[in-house]
This record gives sequence, structure tokens and C-alpha cells, in this order.
Amino acid sequence: MSQRRMQGQPMIIMGDDAQRVKDKDAQEHNISAARAVADSVRSTLGPKGMDKMLVSSMGDVTVTNDGVTILQEMDIDNPTAEMIVEVAETQEDEAGDGTTTAVAIAGELLKNAEDLLERDIHPTAIIKGYNVAAERAREEVDDIAIAVDPDDEDLVRSVAETSMTGKGAELDKELLSGIIYEALEQVSVEADDGSTVVDMESLNIETQTGSSVSESELLVGAAIDKDPVHDDMPSEVEDAKILLLNEAIEVEEAEADTQVSIDSPDQLQKFLDKEEEQLREKVDQIKETGANVVFCQKGIDDMAQHFLAKEGILAVRRAKKSDMEFLKNVLNAAIVTDLDAATAADLGEGSVTRDDDDELFYVESDSEEALGVTLLLRGSTDHVVDEVERGITDALDVAAQALTDGRVLPGGGAIEVELADRLRSFADSVEGREQLAVEAFADSLELVPRVLAENAGLDSIDTLVDLRAAHEAGDQRAGLNVFTGDVEDTFESGVVEPAHAKEQALNSASEAANLVLKIDDIISAGDLSTDKGDDEGGAGGMGGMGGMGGMGGAM
Repeated sequence: MSQRRMQGQPMIIMGDDAQRVKDKDAQEHNISAARAVADSVRSTLGPKGMDKMLVSSMGDVTVTNDGVTILQEMDIDNPTAEMIVEVAETQEDEAGDGTTTAVAIAGELLKNAEDLLERDIHPTAIIKGYNVAAERAREEVDDIAIAVDPDDEDLVRSVAETSMTGKGAELDKELLSGIIYEALEQVSVEADDGSTVVDMESLNIETQTGSSVSESELLVGAAIDKDPVHDDMPSEVEDAKILLLNEAIEVEEAEADTQVSIDSPDQLQKFLDKEEEQLREKVDQIKETGANVVFCQKGIDDMAQHFLAKEGILAVRRAKKSDMEFLKNVLNAAIVTDLDAATAADLGEGSVTRDDDDELFYVESDSEEALGVTLLLRGSTDHVVDEVERGITDALDVAAQALTDGRVLPGGGAIEVELADRLRSFADSVEGREQLAVEAFADSLELVPRVLAENAGLDSIDTLVDLRAAHEAGDQRAGLNVFTGDVEDTFESGVVEPAHAKEQALNSASEAANLVLKIDDIISAGDLSTDKGDDEGGAGGMGGMGGMGGMGGAM
């Protein structure tokens, strides 16, 4: 409770349950919370990174080393920690990969800032220095970046393989990178200004369990995991006229509760005949459009299924909304929401085939304007295929970024060491205490090669010394080969990262660190825990100010 004396009487301005942490204590609390999040994912970084098993409150198990997945699944119950989770989410949305790197750098920036605070350097000086350093680092990234030719298959595949290394898709990364390149080639178009635009909405991912990852394949068109609604329907249609319907093929229900009194069997029969007639009319409307295949997002009545089968029309019900939207792109067709208004112009043309082993429909289009491919990922179990899907999704995003942005960088910590070296030289030209913040920013970037070495069981200090020596000698592509422990030209070795992802990581990490550093007072109306539904979530291990309850079980 805070109070202030006025005319000899205390004036209460905060409630009894309110909590307040000020000045240095607030900074220490925030930095500790943010660093705890960053430390929780550090061990997953790089090809030799370890996985985390995350068990939800419902007992669902997720095994992954994907940074954003780990942080989203963890039961984080601290406002400052959630700000760091937002760094990972932003990185995932904007760049597709590099979430662990962004979070780890943010944590290291705060750790080094804490050392500066102990030396009585004001937070505003640190923030200004970090902003100057981040801006300079982005300029240097653009200077170091290597241009990508969209037709350079080897380079684009190297970007995808680098992203997959250390994840569940690593063992089959050569096969999968080829599939990824082919998929992106199918959905890429050249813009008016000559740049490459990748239409990711025209690319879908389907998963199947019970097979090896090496059996994954790329399909031109859509793969729909559904069965025909009636056994007498055809399972394949070569010259398909496909109707995408977002309306139930069922008897229309009255808007208000209705009771019907029936005095005789004849009246009941007339009532049933009327329902049958309604369903028959709906089927006739479908037939009049010329459709011989129907993908329905809603239900199909049993009687309507019978009528459709008699007409030789293949029908699927309860199709997922995402599948319907994808079919719309694949077929260049319209999704019909009112069957009365459906016409032949709404239909898509193509072919529908059936894979009975996988229980999938394959839908291909005859339209030259249609666009769409499906990555069919296979794995032995649900956990395996889920992790492969996460790895493939990240690899697709970074490969697409490399094509659209047109710039790549050497990996293996090479870019971080080169940026740190250039920032230290730049720091000499910065006046005032901000110079120390620029140097701290440079030190923070070197966390990446240090953690890569640690996770590979190598000596991080010796590795960093060797990397610094190589870069000071002019080899700006020198990075760590975590498999041999050697320092080598990682770009030539095929360890390649998109420049956009690195720039985004620098942006997100520096802005998050500065946001935390700018806070000098935490005022809460009650428990600082962000989860008010859990009475035990208040004192977690972040200085007694709202903990991260699920983290202990996650690591």
C-alpha cells in the first residue's frame, strides 16, 4: 500500500493488494525474468542443439527444439518474460526462423546491460548505445550479404538445409530441400519490377503417419484427407467439374421451435416425403450446375448422400475451411455459400483421384491460371511428423525469404563474429558512455558462436579466439563447423542463412532489451502474475513476482 501525507493525514493512493517495485529492484527483476526465458532455449541452438519435452496441463506431449514452439507451450506467468516470448513470435511471423537466436541475443543484451548498470551507467545511455549499434549492425549485414539468383538451386537448397539441420527433418534434408525448392518454384512469380514473389498461400502441407520421412513427396494440386460420403459413389473422376460448397445439403430447420401434430400414418408419410423432396431439389440444383464432384464444408444428409450417389456425383462432407480455401486457389473456383445462386461459372475443372492406401483425394486443376501444390509429409509417428512439419515450415519460410529478399549470409556464427569485430571498430567513433553500450552490443552478438560451440561439446573460449583471429585476418565468412570443430568458410560449406532473418533478429532483440531497460517502476493492482486463474501462480521464482510455473517441467 502506498500513501502520501497531506495536512498531517495519510492519503491512500493504492489498494492493500497492490505491489510496487522501484528503481534498481525493478530493473533486476525484469532482467532476471527476461534472462530466464532466454536461458531456457539456449541449449536448442544449432545443429547439435538438444530437444525439449513439453507436457501440457492436458497431458499432451510435444518434443521439439523449435524456439517459438517451446516458448509458446511453456506456462510462462510473468509480464516481462512474456515480452521476450513476443520477440520469438515476431521473429517467427516476420522471418520464419531464427527465433532461438533472437531470444538468446535479447537475453545477452540484458545481461551485459546489467553489468553497465552496476557501473552507474544510466539506462538511457545504454538504450541510446544499443540503438546506435543495432542500426550500424543492420547496415553492416547489408554490406556483407551475398546476392541470390532465384535460379541458383544449390544456394536456395543450402538455405533450406541449414534451417533443417538439428531438427527432426535433418536426416532427410537433401531430399526435403529438393522438394522445398521445387515447391517454391511452382508458386513463385516474377513481379513487374523483376523481383521474385512467392505466393505461400498456394502451398499447403499435409501429414501422414505410418511411413518413413523419406517417402514424403510434392503433389501438384491438393491432397484432401477425406472419404466419399457414400460407398456407391465413384472414387475417381477424370473430367471433374468441382463444386466448392459452404452450405449444408440437409433439410432446412425452422428458425423457431416448431411442433407438428400428426393424426395418421399418411400425414407422417407426407411429412417425410416433403423432407425428401427438399433434399432431392438440392441435389437437382447441384446436377444442373454440371458438377460431378462436391466438396462440402458442412454436413450432407443421409438421404442426400443416396441421391448424389444415384446421380454418380462424388461428394465429401465436413471439409476443413483451410482445405476449402486452398482448393479455391488450386481450381481457380468460387466457394458457393448459396446453392440457389450456384452456376456452372462457379465450378472448377480438373481431375480427382483416390489413394486408398493413404485415404487421400488428389485434386489437380486444368486451369492455367490456377496455382497450388501440396507437400505431403510422412513420418513414423505423430510426434515425428509434427516435428518434421515444424522444420519444413521454417525451411520453407527462410528459403522463400532468400528468394524474395535476394540476400544471404554465411552461417555457423560467422556473421555474428564479423559484426562484433566491425562494431568494436565503430565504437571508437562513438562519444560518451554510449561507446560502452556499443561494445556491450558487440559482445552480446558473440553469444551465438559461443553457444554453438557449447552445444557441440567444444570449448567455447578457444572457438571464439580462433574465430576472432580468422576475422581479424580478413576472412569475413569464417564460421564454426560444429561437426569437426574447425573454423572454415561456412558459405562454401553450404551453411547459409537469409539476411532478412538476421536483420529481424537484431531488430527484435535490441528493441525488446531496450523496452525492458526503460522500465524503472512496476506497479500492479495485485499479484504480478499474468495468470489470475491460478491461485498458486504468484510466487514462482522470479523474485517472488509471478513465476514461470511450467518452465521447470519443460526443461
